[in-house]
Amino acid sequence: MTEQPIIEAEGLCRDFTVRTPLGRFRRAKRTVHAVADLTFSVAHGAAVGYIGANGAGKSTTIKMLTGILVPTAGTVRTCGLEPHRRRKELARQIGVVFGQRSQLWWDLPLRESYRALAAVHDLDPARARARLGELVDRLDLASFLDTPVRQLSLGQRIRGEIAAALLHSPRLLVLDEPTIGLDVLSKERLRVFLVEERAAHGTSLLLTTHDMDDVQRLTERVLVVDKGRMAFDGTLTGLVDVVGAQRVMVVDLVEACPGLDQVAGTELVGVEAGGLRQRLAFTPGRTTAAQVLAAVAERAVVRDLAIEEPDIEDVVRKLYLAR
Repeated sequence: MTEQPIIEAEGLCRDFTVRTPLGRFRRAKRTVHAVADLTFSVAHGAAVGYIGANGAGKSTTIKMLTGILVPTAGTVRTCGLEPHRRRKELARQIGVVFGQRSQLWWDLPLRESYRALAAVHDLDPARARARLGELVDRLDLASFLDTPVRQLSLGQRIRGEIAAALLHSPRLLVLDEPTIGLDVLSKERLRVFLVEERAAHGTSLLLTTHDMDDVQRLTERVLVVDKGRMAFDGTLTGLVDVVGAQRVMVVDLVEACPGLDQVAGTELVGVEAGGLRQRLAFTPGRTTAAQVLAAVAERAVVRDLAIEEPDIEDVVRKLYLAR
């Protein structure tokens, strides 16, 4: 028997009425179609990236999937439930993290937030202790469990938010810009954890992000929304083939060397400071930053590096032009 999709949306729409001043006492009303006729499904256990430019309708979609907003038209089922009608029941089966909002109690130690959330979800005390112990260990939370949330660094708070979303072992984890503002090391630690969490528990993942590396590392399928409509549904490699999006690795070398123009899987796009800094473009899905760095290291000693990500809005614009 085929397992029911974790998310099913058909003809999903959400409109908003905007009032614009015409004068001192008059206002004009117009309808904004934030989401228009979206149809897609996400299989149980899948990891899907949901991307698009700012204002494309990503957060509005998530709010309908989680029951915060009622669709104007169409249908949606999350974990087999109609979200806005069975929101309380759905909350026991999903975990949600918004990068710019917190579900933690700001003035309480992190540990107390977990106690409160365990009570909200009516978790068995033994189960809650075991699950929290697992998350504390894997997310390295022990050193700041007794620190008030308001005193945590951004990286610590995001790890705390992820643990809070997973405390009740949800079937679906929804992440809205979870790595925004994090440094490179914090991003990498979070990505490794999420990969391991899915492998261990079979958790489904829906991820919205502006970071193409998040998409490459964490998802198997990409949905691109443009002005509230589905613009692409497929693999990252397929998206790259359509729009030609590339990342650029900027390497600073210990000693100047000739242009690194024959590094496998890359295109040399710039040589600066007499060869001390070089820029190599590569295509996500065809090679990785780690593979490029290893190839460069065979020819020169790298002092420092940086990755310039393709702009998501540029990707969507190219996709729109290619349609």
